[in-house]
Amino acid sequence: MKSSTQPDQSITVRRVEPYLWEIEPQRGMRVPGRVYVSESMIDAARGEGGLAQVANVAHLPGIVGYSLAMPDIHWGYGFPIGGVAATDPTRGGVISPGGVGYDINCGVRVATTDLEAAEVRRRIESIVTALFRHIPTGVGSSGAIERISHQELDRVLVRGARWAVERGYGGETDLEHTEENGCLDDADPAHVSQRARERGRAQLGTLGSGNHFTEIDVVEEIYHEEAAAEFGLRQGGIALQIHTGSRGFGHQVCDDYLRVMGRAVRKYGLDLPDRQLACAPVESEEGREYLAAMACAANFAWANRQTIMSLAERALVEALGISPRDLGLRLLYDVCHNIAKMETHEVEGENRRLCVHRKGATRAYPPPGTMHPWRTGQPVLVPGDMGTESYVCVGQEKSRRSTWGSSCHGAGRVMSRRQATRRFRGQDLIGQLRERGVEIMAKDRRTVAEEMSDAYKDVGQVVDVMHQAGISLKVARLRPLGVIKG
Repeated sequence: MKSSTQPDQSITVRRVEPYLWEIEPQRGMRVPGRVYVSESMIDAARGEGGLAQVANVAHLPGIVGYSLAMPDIHWGYGFPIGGVAATDPTRGGVISPGGVGYDINCGVRVATTDLEAAEVRRRIESIVTALFRHIPTGVGSSGAIERISHQELDRVLVRGARWAVERGYGGETDLEHTEENGCLDDADPAHVSQRARERGRAQLGTLGSGNHFTEIDVVEEIYHEEAAAEFGLRQGGIALQIHTGSRGFGHQVCDDYLRVMGRAVRKYGLDLPDRQLACAPVESEEGREYLAAMACAANFAWANRQTIMSLAERALVEALGISPRDLGLRLLYDVCHNIAKMETHEVEGENRRLCVHRKGATRAYPPPGTMHPWRTGQPVLVPGDMGTESYVCVGQEKSRRSTWGSSCHGAGRVMSRRQATRRFRGQDLIGQLRERGVEIMAKDRRTVAEEMSDAYKDVGQVVDVMHQAGISLKVARLRPLGVIKG
């Protein structure tokens, strides 16, 4: 079993729909690969190795339907980022940590407010300063919540976002507007290492670094009036957006179980084209223990975003000199984009319980009959890169039939962090962002360079592919006014 590090130029694709391309099964692939991209994107996906990784994922035991990738596809650990795959546990289906990623339950939360853009623009520097003061940022950041005991950490890992609500960080309705109500039920702290515990105890309520952010946005354009009204989005209104995950805790859980899965591959005699796809049968001891630990990390992430939203509310109230009632902060939705979950989907005319991996992909369930409270469909939150727009979209019925209820999750990198740092060295990046109307505070200026717009695909093009393909429709475009980063 090797580790693939080079793109496979031999992979051929054929177009099956205007925005959908298929890789036919070859050399051990159990299912075809399918990639949602425009014609202008397909060569880039091939050149950076994304198509090769889609083909590799199609080798997983028990995989059902297709190995899928969304238009924000780029090279990742084992799975491409933007990858989606479902396996059937009753037919030897496996769980692969590479199909979730290191930042377990990295996700996005958007909340609406009663604020107007003109009012916020006048005070944006004070607002960003207050956010930066209230929300710890950067690698290893801590301090928002006093280091909790191991016993209290267990409660976080089992209760997720509810733990935060019970301690005054938000309200009960927030849970109704969070994927899975902010908690996976199968979490078991007994399967989490001491090292992961130590990394997590001081990091609740912290943003971290990299592409994570807290952002003040203006709703710049409405595309879907009915969904926008249901979601509480109005043109010229102000929204809060939070993008972060399970911090060092989730990273350590992934690291721990990659070693476990490496041994499991040999134990169960699994034949894989890439060692980064290390996995175990879902119903094996190793598979069940990883899912229990992964659920703990997912719950940690939901508690983290719930806490950060409450800290952001305090910052906004302080900076604007208004009451929480006048602010009117209401959670629109919280959705994760690095996760594996047991879900029921129709396969060949029958409902089957599948293990759905989403790695840089967002759940995008259609209107009623599914597990969300929305009449028009589940909100799909797609953050852009720093300084450019983000989108709120809505899931459609075609997503259930074609992508296991999944859509894109962001812009997708075209430049590594190292490349971006070299490219933008010596430039006044913060000044450039201010010229574009974006106030920013960051703990490390290198992060600003790493996350500049040129390091990413055009998020508008990514979202348009999903819109044109009928997977998720555009509802609103958000433009950043102020950002804090690590």
